[in-house]
Amino acid sequence: MSKAGITLATADPPAPAVRLTGRRGVELALIVLAVLLSVYGYCAVGLARNGTVPPGAAGYGAGLGVLALVAHLAVRWRAPYADPVLLPIGVLLNGLGLVLIYRLDLETPGDRAAPTQLVWSTLGVALFIVVVLVLRDHRVLQNYTYVCVTTALVLLTVPILFPAVNGARIWIRIAGFSIQPGEFAKVLLAVFFAAYLAANRGALAYADRRVRWLRLPTGRVLGPIVAVWLVSVGVLVLERDLGTSLLFFGLFVVLLYVATGRTGWIAVGLLLASLGAVAVGRLEPHVHHRIETWLNPFGSIEAGEGPNQIAQSLFAFAEGGTLGTGLGLGHSVLIGFAVKSDFILATAGEELGLAGLSAIFLLYGLLVERGYRAGLALRDPFGRLLAVGLASLVALQVFVIAGGVTGLIPLTGMAMPFLAQGGSSVVTNWAIVALLVRLSDSARRQGDGGAVR
Repeated sequence: MSKAGITLATADPPAPAVRLTGRRGVELALIVLAVLLSVYGYCAVGLARNGTVPPGAAGYGAGLGVLALVAHLAVRWRAPYADPVLLPIGVLLNGLGLVLIYRLDLETPGDRAAPTQLVWSTLGVALFIVVVLVLRDHRVLQNYTYVCVTTALVLLTVPILFPAVNGARIWIRIAGFSIQPGEFAKVLLAVFFAAYLAANRGALAYADRRVRWLRLPTGRVLGPIVAVWLVSVGVLVLERDLGTSLLFFGLFVVLLYVATGRTGWIAVGLLLASLGAVAVGRLEPHVHHRIETWLNPFGSIEAGEGPNQIAQSLFAFAEGGTLGTGLGLGHSVLIGFAVKSDFILATAGEELGLAGLSAIFLLYGLLVERGYRAGLALRDPFGRLLAVGLASLVALQVFVIAGGVTGLIPLTGMAMPFLAQGGSSVVTNWAIVALLVRLSDSARRQGDGGAVR
């Protein structure tokens, strides 16, 4: 395995042959289906709650449809050979997220989040269009490697200057406007990691020293990227944003493994993650409380204090059963203040059931698989690592969030991609989809022998 990994790191194998076909008609058909399903969900909520179709159903469908159509036209014009599944998945997940937030708004008339989320979604699609139109060759991003990492570190550091929100310093709030800089920093760090590892993959694969069973490259090569990772994770620990810390750590280990082909990095990553989790869990009261809640989610009920958020989330999943209670007919609003953000998946589980929840996970899985497929087909190391890194960001984030709300791992307090309330999150995820669209277009052109335009 190590020999094979060294071969991959020092020589770029020819990409498998890919027949060059646009398939934009397939993409358009899938987009129409995604919009129709979203409008159906919107109408289903209104019928369940009030017995009538919501008066804004036509406007909601028209708005979502126009956004999706403009994005499709941008892809058709600038990335005609891109994967036809990526954009429809983004439209469907974003549309479903708007439906779930609107459904919860009906329970909290004093706190309406759907209109604001729709504005952020519009900005996200606009950013998607800009990236597809302006970024004609993904390799241009390599020229901005250190600009990306500097900007990312600044974005991660700024929230320390602002007050904590729900125990974490991850928000910038000014005059009622809030933004989460860490969401944008994760994409910039993915670009940096991919560019640096691609430029030094040969040196990383060559080991000049051996520590036990792990061969290590020179400190001059590995030092800068480890230093950037340590600084970013250290800042996030100070901000008590351990979910994003875990996300960055996983991204670092995955890309290091892909760049070198050495399975030892996976083992080291798991060991360091375990040691860090134990240390922070014992030393940080906020994290320690979350771990205690995870170990005994019904402890607050036994103490006579009522169910906590994790317990309410588990009750919601149990109530949903196989087919769910139906959109608009659940009681997940009892979860409390984070029901539209951290725990949006509980609403999906209760009202769509195991079947609907499985369908959502399959959509995420398909999005990640298409990203990996583009990475495998690309010939240039930077594009390969960037595609894998962006897809891994989605995979890791879904795992961390879903694991937290279902009790598999301690809750970390992150936003489910596209589904949850959060403007920074939805804009960033549209940027990820746009980059994957560009990368898949380049992969299909390279596979057919065509030049990347």
